[in-house]
Amino acid sequence: MNAKTRWLIQAPLGLILVGAGLSMAIDAGSIKASGAPWFCYGTAALVVFNSGLCVFGDAIIHKIRSLKF
Repeated sequence: MNAKTRWLIQAPLGLILVGAGLSMAIDAGSIKASGAPWFCYGTAALVVFNSGLCVFGDAIIHKIRSLKF
């Protein structure tokens, strides 16, 4: 797979994961406020969020490599 194709696949996927992770983290906060167990869900939210940042960062690297200077 060339760099441009990886960019076109990974950039939206990374943004989706970042958004999902943030939504999960906000949901974990509301679960915590209600007094229910929240730790595992909150940890999973942070994992999803950080995975999205990593995937999007890798997409940026491939975008830069695909540019012709």
